[in-house]
Amino acid sequence: MQWTDRIRQVKIFLVISAIIIAGLSLLVSHYLVSDLKTEEQRKMEVWAEAMHFYNTADETTDLSLVTSVIEENNTIPVIVMDREGNVADWRNIDCDDKDTLAFVAAYGRRMRDAGNTIKIELGSNDYLLVCYDESTLLKRLAQFPYWQLGIVLIFAIVAVFALLSSKRAEQNKVWVGLSKETAHQLGTPISSLMAWVEILKENYPHDELIPEMEQDVKRLERIAERFSKIGSLPEPVDASMNDVLDHVILYMDKRTSQKVKITGHYPSHDVIIKMNASLFEWVIENLCKNAVDAMEGNQGKIDLWLLEEDDTVAIEVADNGKGIKKKDVGNVFRPGFTTKKRGWGLGLSLAKRIVEEYHKGHIYVKSSEVGRGTTFRIELKRK
Repeated sequence: MQWTDRIRQVKIFLVISAIIIAGLSLLVSHYLVSDLKTEEQRKMEVWAEAMHFYNTADETTDLSLVTSVIEENNTIPVIVMDREGNVADWRNIDCDDKDTLAFVAAYGRRMRDAGNTIKIELGSNDYLLVCYDESTLLKRLAQFPYWQLGIVLIFAIVAVFALLSSKRAEQNKVWVGLSKETAHQLGTPISSLMAWVEILKENYPHDELIPEMEQDVKRLERIAERFSKIGSLPEPVDASMNDVLDHVILYMDKRTSQKVKITGHYPSHDVIIKMNASLFEWVIENLCKNAVDAMEGNQGKIDLWLLEEDDTVAIEVADNGKGIKKKDVGNVFRPGFTTKKRGWGLGLSLAKRIVEEYHKGHIYVKSSEVGRGTTFRIELKRK
């Protein structure tokens, strides 16, 4: 639990840091664009002065410097209009050959309406309007932070995804290795117990406890078999889901308090589906054990529902236990997550692996309310 909270805190810290970095990047870019915009406005003022000087100069005036200033503007779109709104000249305007003048005039009016103009007085109430727009460089620079943030975001998503995939793969190897090692270590004592049971049966053939012991030893053997199959892909075969649920109810009834009532609700006919019955029983058992652990004083009820929905078979395990907090619902299948004082937090993680990887199904928390109970739902395709 503490580990999960720690991970959540790290994620929140990273998100806040990313927001701060993005904000600072946008702020710096804003000031940079603002400064360049001011600089371009100054250039246009100089250009307008040069145009004014050019239009009012006499034949003896040296216009080489003025012409140089006018010709140096190769980036800022500019349109010169007279007092009637007619286009007198333009520079750095990309337009088609067709209706060029109409396009330039409309562009100039948009510049004028936006207030990007410099007035050149010519005398006798005559004047020219120098209308200008932001340069292509400035427009690209204004968009650059957003492109930059987009690229950084994509890179971060890919990096996080790769990290999580790598971590998940590493965890899977650990769980598989642990499961197989557990099955291997259980093999020898189980074989020994089976031999001792046979000896007891010969020496005490009428003892009523020996059959129960034999059932428990077989149960251990089945558990070891399940663990040995983790990491491999056992071939699913046609089996009755009704029988699987009946076996789980029978097993849980003998090992839980009589105050816990487990009831199965399913069709009268057998629901046949391709599965590994042994592994799937373990999944349902795990959900039922978690339900019992969630009951205060080991008192309550568990309902197992088997539903047929078109081409899908659904199994729902509903209890009236203490429920799951909303903030924890998304973590219940995460390896290592547990709300119990004692526990490894592997049960639901392995259950999810068995359902989704081995049976190509889906398992999720259908509903949960604190103090009211939880319903887990498993969905399997018939084919």
